[in-house]
Parts: sequence; structure tokens; C-alpha cells
Amino acid sequence: MKKRKKRISPVAQALSVSCRAFTILFLILLVLLILAPVVWMFFSAFRPPDQIVEYPPRFFPKNYVIQNFRDVYKMIPVNKYILNSFIFSGSVTLGSTLLNSMAGYAFARMEFKGKNVLFMMFMASMMIPFQVIMIPLFMIVFYMGMLDTYRGLIIPQLAGVGGIFFLRSFFITLPAQLEEAGRLDGLTEFGIFFRIMLPLCKTALMTQAVLSFSGCWNNLLWPLLITSSNDKRMLANGIMYFVGQNTVNYGPAFAAGVISVLPLLILFVFGQKYFVNSIVSSGIKG
Repeated sequence: MKKRKKRISPVAQALSVSCRAFTILFLILLVLLILAPVVWMFFSAFRPPDQIVEYPPRFFPKNYVIQNFRDVYKMIPVNKYILNSFIFSGSVTLGSTLLNSMAGYAFARMEFKGKNVLFMMFMASMMIPFQVIMIPLFMIVFYMGMLDTYRGLIIPQLAGVGGIFFLRSFFITLPAQLEEAGRLDGLTEFGIFFRIMLPLCKTALMTQAVLSFSGCWNNLLWPLLITSSNDKRMLANGIMYFVGQNTVNYGPAFAAGVISVLPLLILFVFGQKYFVNSIVSSGIKG
């Protein structure tokens, strides 16, 4: 017996099309709302100073100038700040990705006494704001003689509870047969981790790396707290020089913002597929 296909009434079809069109329109408006400040910043970076503060404001400038970028390079050592930001963000990204993946694997695949209690303590620490531990952490760095050094910037940021939780969730989805096969082949726990588990988590590792790099690149408070000289300042710290208590250099501030955002946009273009793949993979329980 052939099954009869269910007929969809014209009214239901019209409602379905209407709902789909409304959803697409809503998402388009949401994207435009989110991107509007970023696009405004890009256009304002090429505006003359008098057009930035004019009223009523214009979304597109009358004419484009690059003087704002020249002023940025005159007022702050941009190249030095960019180099410091890459050193800080790159070092923390590499270190935290490795350490967080090892801790996530231990919590997901290994059995040891007090594992659940320790993991709950880790998760509870996420509820503590950074401002609460800021002074004790500063004192530790001070007594260890690491103020105004790359070591003082990088070492306290090498591990994060959020990264451990994210990678643990990914390791849980991998089948246990892979570990058993590795042990039968004579691999140690480190061998199983580095040679079997880690290659299967490339998407999660790339996502973790992108998030870590972005967080460090935009970090303002920690470098401002630990560093005291321009030799160790980050690009995010340099932008604040254009915004004072009594005056604001809008043109150079927008230009510096564009310079700061460009590396993250390039990173997102190359890493966006890993975000999608990691979300899809983490939703599959194996």
C-alpha cells in the first residue's frame, strides 16, 4: 500500500512562508543593528574632525581623509603597541590552549579521587569577578618581581576555567573505544592525548585559540595594571590616550579603533568555520 502524502493547505503554506520571511527580516535587522557601530567607526576614521561632530550627523562622510591615521602614529608608538599585543595575545593563546586542553581531557576522560569536587570548585570560581582577585593577583606578581614584564603579563593568564569547561565538553563526546585501542597499542596517557585525542579536537582547539586571542587582544585592565612603561603597553591601552577627562580626539580615536579591530576581523574570517564545526560537533553525544 502506498502511503498518501499529506496535503498542506494553502493557508498553512502562506503562514509558513510568512514566518520564514519574518525570521529572515528580523535576522537582517539584528545584524544591521549589531554592525552599525562598527561601520560608523570605520567611516568616522576617514572623516575630517569637523564632520565627526557635525549635527545632524551623516552616516557617509562628504570627503575621505587619512590624516586621522597619521595623527595616531604621531601621538602613540603604534608599531610597538601592536608588537606587544601580538606577543601577549599569541603567547597566552598558545599556552592556554595547551594547558586548558590537558586539564579538559583529565576532567573528561580520567578518573581520580576528588575529580568532581575539584571540577565544581573550578566552575564556582567563574562566579568570582576579576575585580575581586585583581589586587591579590597584583601582589603576587609584585612579590615575584614580574611587574612591567612579559612574564607578569602572560603567566597569570595561561589557564582559564571557561576554556577548560569548553574543551572538557568536547572531549566527553569522543568514544571510549579510541582510548582502549590506544592502550592496547601500548600508548601512555600522554600518548593517547597527543596522538589520538588532540588531533580529533582541531575545531574545538581552533575555537578556543580564536576566543583566547580575541580576549587578550582586547584586554585593557590587566596590562594597564601590570605595566608601567610604554615598552610593555598594549594597543588597547594606547587607544585610551585619545579620550581624556576634558577633551576627546575623535578622529585619531576612531582611527586607532580601526587599527585595533582589523587583526580580529582577519582572524574571524579565517576561523569562522571552526566556530560552526565546533558547535555542531559538541552537540553530538557519542
